[in-house]
Amino acid sequence: MVSKVRTVAFVGMLPTEITVEAQISPGIASFCIVGLPDKAVAEAKERIRSAFFTLGLGIPAKRVIVNMAPADIPKTGSHYDLPIALTVLCSMGIVKQDMLNNSIVMGELGLDGSLGYVSGSICAAMFANENGFSIICPRKCANEAVWSGNKAILAAESLGQLLNQLTGRAQIPFVEPKLIRSDVVKYNKDFSDVRGQLVAKRALEVAACGRHNVLMIGVPGCGKSMLASRLCTILPPLTSKEMLETTCVYSLAGMLPEDGIIKNPPYRSPHHSASLVSITGGGSNAKPGEISLAHNGVLFLDELPEFQRQTIEALRQPLENRQITISRAKDHITYPANIQLIAAMNPCRCGYFGIRNKECSKAPICAKDYLNKISGPVLDRFDIVVYMNNINNSELLITSKQPETSEAIRQRVTVAREVQINRALSHGVLSNQLNGQISNKYLETIANMTEETKKLMKDAMSRTHLSARGFHKIIKVARTIADMHNSNNITVSDLSEALQYHSNINM
Repeated sequence: MVSKVRTVAFVGMLPTEITVEAQISPGIASFCIVGLPDKAVAEAKERIRSAFFTLGLGIPAKRVIVNMAPADIPKTGSHYDLPIALTVLCSMGIVKQDMLNNSIVMGELGLDGSLGYVSGSICAAMFANENGFSIICPRKCANEAVWSGNKAILAAESLGQLLNQLTGRAQIPFVEPKLIRSDVVKYNKDFSDVRGQLVAKRALEVAACGRHNVLMIGVPGCGKSMLASRLCTILPPLTSKEMLETTCVYSLAGMLPEDGIIKNPPYRSPHHSASLVSITGGGSNAKPGEISLAHNGVLFLDELPEFQRQTIEALRQPLENRQITISRAKDHITYPANIQLIAAMNPCRCGYFGIRNKECSKAPICAKDYLNKISGPVLDRFDIVVYMNNINNSELLITSKQPETSEAIRQRVTVAREVQINRALSHGVLSNQLNGQISNKYLETIANMTEETKKLMKDAMSRTHLSARGFHKIIKVARTIADMHNSNNITVSDLSEALQYHSNINM
């Protein structure tokens, strides 16, 4: 008799159905697992032996063969323990096959039979829900799987508890699904913490409204990192769809919080010594990197020129395509990377270019050499570049007039985004609706420019060497500024501000 249990393999974000088959036949006592298992899967047989022994069971002294089909897909991870164990139990006649025919099973076995946490549970639960299956998983995965909307989640503490359920000796209640709500998130940081830097604050508000990439250049201690860390406080909450997408990424990376869902726009700030693989993703199991962990949120690169050049260059395609593909000899794994890139750097290596009595003797050559560490194509992908001066001592003193709070700014950002989303829906655009992400073809439809505005743009193009990408980015930023005051047309004032942000690229 051949028994079968369904589970999944993860190819990037996409679960693929795997059928685990087991057959017990006469022959020399052995336990063999085939179907391209990795080391963790091959070791499952020892964990299963021990778990069975704890339950007072023994694997028959016969030839036990477990096959995982399709055999040409590599099987990695410990979540195959439970499906293999249940398949063997079916072949032994302890569990009836029809109890598992409509289920996706995943879970790691401990030596005492306990079921441990495995990554990717929400992805598997969503896959099961889409295909009309229930899901059997460890209790530790319930907080995660419940957000999938699947109404048939059976979460057990141990193999023994699950066996009692499958054999009718005891009942485990199905986990109740939860409704995903986009609540306003409370942060322990606020824009009001930052004194001065009104131009930079305005630039970040514009960037938040249209999801534009920003490069901040300023002397040490002027507030670049402080502002960047507060950008998420002015972003609207994630939508239900964005929550699930982001949660799936964090689940596959094994980095989910206790409640099992990511509700806030992610904020990732890797150190400049981070390797290429840690930023883009990859490694032996092709895990998501920082650029995917920042999906639907912010990726902040502080001290941008200090990152390895190949790491910076690797950002070019993801910023355009909003996804990243990790290519291996046998696989091409794609992760989402819909990020807002915020970068910061000093004006030169010493950090004090333009500051009297502080800049080094190599100025201004040192500043130009330092900026040249970032290639032109990478600089061209920043919609907004803002220079930040040192803060005056008078601005640091507490006055009666308090700076604007994140809540007040977030309300304006939310309204501006709603304008863009509603306009996109009226034009039949269902995705990439914010100005920083829209296609150039759609931009031509909505970039309503007066004759004066067109003349200003022509004059600017004649004075600068704009690339086609640079031209469109200026129009996109101007369109966002116009949306912030709900104007149908891009005015001269809107375009002038957008040109100011882009002219900073050319030092």
